[in-house]
Amino acid sequence: MKKFIALYYAPSSAMARMANTSEEDKAKGMEQWFAWKEKCGEHILDFGAPLMPAHTINAAGKWGQSTNEVTGYSILQGESEEQVKGLLEGHPHLSWFEGCSIEVHGYASM
Repeated sequence: MKKFIALYYAPSSAMARMANTSEEDKAKGMEQWFAWKEKCGEHILDFGAPLMPAHTINAAGKWGQSTNEVTGYSILQGESEEQVKGLLEGHPHLSWFEGCSIEVHGYASM
């Protein structure tokens, strides 16, 4: 099977809202994620985790705050990119907050 990484994007306003969400509401929201994980079964290699804001470094060695709004990841496997895309259709992240999206990258052959 081929490996893929799914990157979850969300606007900073979604992350700010999440910081003020109760633990009970966070747990309720995760129920949808666990249902998605169960549906995917063996196609999930790494369920992933939320990510904190990133920092970037340029060729001159200067660090700065990233403007990318990557908020998490999952690593999946499938027979094809189309199969993995199908697993991500209707993903709970997409309905979490307006402007959320998922990006899929296949692992390059080495």
